[in-house]
Amino acid sequence: MALRVFTYRQNKYTKNSFRESMRKIFALLTLFFLVTAQAQWKPNFDKEDKNNAEDQKRLSYGYFLGLNYFDFKLHPSEYGIGEEGRFTVESEGGMGFSAGLMGKMKINEYFDMFVQPGVHFTERKFYFNDVRANAAFENPYSGDIYVASAQDSVRDVKSTYIDIPIFLQVHGDRWFNTRPYLQAGVGYMINMQSEESSEDDNFDGVFRLKTHSFSYQVEAGMSIYFRRFKLTPSVKGIFFFNNELVADDPATPPIWAGSLKSVHSRAVLFSIKFE
Repeated sequence: MALRVFTYRQNKYTKNSFRESMRKIFALLTLFFLVTAQAQWKPNFDKEDKNNAEDQKRLSYGYFLGLNYFDFKLHPSEYGIGEEGRFTVESEGGMGFSAGLMGKMKINEYFDMFVQPGVHFTERKFYFNDVRANAAFENPYSGDIYVASAQDSVRDVKSTYIDIPIFLQVHGDRWFNTRPYLQAGVGYMINMQSEESSEDDNFDGVFRLKTHSFSYQVEAGMSIYFRRFKLTPSVKGIFFFNNELVADDPATPPIWAGSLKSVHSRAVLFSIKFE
């Protein structure tokens, strides 16, 4: 018996959801910048720069709070492609919360090194469009037949990432009490809810991911100087290098993890930093 495959049906969760969420966050960040600029720049034409000592420190520290949006970039295996040649698995991203600490080392007037250890809480979903109630699937390795239930078409994936990135930051000259910057770097990620070592797999309702990952990260923002502290709104993109997919056991039908060749997390983070 061949593996049963159904005609793909498009649902409301499209691969453009990540792009749409990024557009919303960028629009929110732009609005924040404009409102802050009007309040911060206009009164400063006849005022001196504030908090000049902050930029002269060799070492400094702070913390950040933020909102994140995590999603998956998926690549199908032969079992994840339907009769019409379309991918039968989709992911739905979700908003989450981020927080962490910052440590800065000044290199010169325009370059700094940053370490920003933090934690990201997020929840995502997989939708397996060909897996429907009472559909029968054959395991190509064992020949066993599995009859799916309605719950088998969705897998919830909760993740708590410990993020340890290091950045090289380049920033412009101060303009009144603001200073734009751009930074890029790499991060080591630990997924505390990966379930990688779990004996359960998708046959038991558990979608497993790898615990240890690496990412590259790009961030842009605007530092705003006040008399006693520096406030920095920023937006950051996080893109995982490695494949996070953990294969199901051989006895499990290839309708879940078996329908995927690779899974890579990606995220956008809007944060407010305090130094």
